[in-house]
Amino acid sequence: MASGSKPTITFVTGNAKKLEEVKIYLAKSCNGDADALPFILTNQKIDLPELQGEPDEISKEKCRLAAERVGGPVITEDTSLCFNALNGLPGPYIKWFLEKTGHEGLNNLLAAYEDKSAYAQTIFAFCAGPGQEALTFDGRVPGKIVPARGPPDFGWDPVFLPDGYTETYAEMSKDVKTGMSHRTRSLTLLQGWLLENAATLPPNTKQARGE
Repeated sequence: MASGSKPTITFVTGNAKKLEEVKIYLAKSCNGDADALPFILTNQKIDLPELQGEPDEISKEKCRLAAERVGGPVITEDTSLCFNALNGLPGPYIKWFLEKTGHEGLNNLLAAYEDKSAYAQTIFAFCAGPGQEALTFDGRVPGKIVPARGPPDFGWDPVFLPDGYTETYAEMSKDVKTGMSHRTRSLTLLQGWLLENAATLPPNTKQARGE
């Protein structure tokens, strides 16, 4: 497929590193050649309202709003950390919980509960354009919340211990974490869908009009 005829998919992020990571992962199906993908992946930073609700509902609405703004196919990404004893909280609000309470505070949320189990969740969502239904690709890793271990450089990684492992996310090597993470699981589902359905994607209407 000539590059000029490929659909353009916009990953809604202002982080160029995130765009490159997703490109590299999706291109694994083409021996690492992103140019061989049946679509062009670009990025755009879009200010969207802070939505409330369940993770899947938030992801769908966020993606739908982004598609309206972009005028064509979009991908969004949302990550949650869900405590089973708290019926899924902090969930999509984990960023703010962590900012306000720190790692010790996250543990304290479960101090009164015997159940320390949790799951890490990433939802990549895709919407083909304005007025289209948003699809979600839910990647989860079960585990439990433990006192912080490992470098405190990356969010809540020090307090999440995946089931079947002896190291927290923060203690793992990058390769080990990437190979089994919730984000990778979600991306794998998204990759499969995109490769099967790329030929049906519409062009980016705003881009076609030169906007």
